[in-house]
Amino acid sequence: MSSGLIVVIALVVFVAVTLAKGLRVVPQGEEWVVQRMGKYLRTLLPGLNIIIPYLDDVAYKVVTKDIILDVQEQEVITRDNAVIRTNAVAFIKVTDPVKAVYGVTDFSEAIRNLIMTTLRSIVGEMDLDQALSSRDKIKVRLRESIADEAIDWGLTVKSVEIQDINPSDSMQRAMEQQASAERERKAMVTRSEGQKQSMILEAEARLESAKRDATAQVTLAEASAESIRRVTASLGEQQLPMMYLLGEKYIAALNKLGESPNAKVVVLPADLQDAVAGIFARAGGKG
Repeated sequence: MSSGLIVVIALVVFVAVTLAKGLRVVPQGEEWVVQRMGKYLRTLLPGLNIIIPYLDDVAYKVVTKDIILDVQEQEVITRDNAVIRTNAVAFIKVTDPVKAVYGVTDFSEAIRNLIMTTLRSIVGEMDLDQALSSRDKIKVRLRESIADEAIDWGLTVKSVEIQDINPSDSMQRAMEQQASAERERKAMVTRSEGQKQSMILEAEARLESAKRDATAQVTLAEASAESIRRVTASLGEQQLPMMYLLGEKYIAALNKLGESPNAKVVVLPADLQDAVAGIFARAGGKG
């Protein structure tokens, strides 16, 4: 192969490499940062761009589409010394590629650590119950807190979502024990209140029964008194009819006592015969 042909081939290769280095096609959704001799020169936008080969160099290729950052789970201590676990996801967009590549070493890692630090600070100002129930409030405060820093890095924080915020395992066990104790306390209160009401009702029932018994006894006493008055008024000074009535009632009571299944022995007064004989003697004398 002649030297002339070698020169031609070398020249063709040089031209091809030069064109490849000088003509750059930037895809949609990206912007490329160009440096000349190690210093920032310009930013290439999507489409065909021309740079000076061997002097200009594409140092960074920055994605300008929305970036999803997953913020790993971390443990956070609340104001009342409770431990909770929380993680988040952030949606950011590079709006200034120059600040994004020159303002911070790794903007994705920087914004992720900023979110974690800010999240610990926000939750640390809350009590456990407030932190567990204020997910939207935490999200708004988190986005507002990191917005200024993100702008300095050429980023826009479009949204920050709290994925999970839960008590730690030890806190969950403690909360379950507390809930169980609270349920038992309420059950004891309910039982005590029921017993109290039952005792009140029983006492009121006994009082009402006693009142009714007293009323019945008074009524019976009044009826007995009225009966005695009527018998006295009817008999006047005659004792024989009265003795006869008393004897009749006495015998009826003895009959009833004898008919009782529990009665085994009937004890009669020793003067029963004398009393009956006296009654009949008086009746004969009157006759």
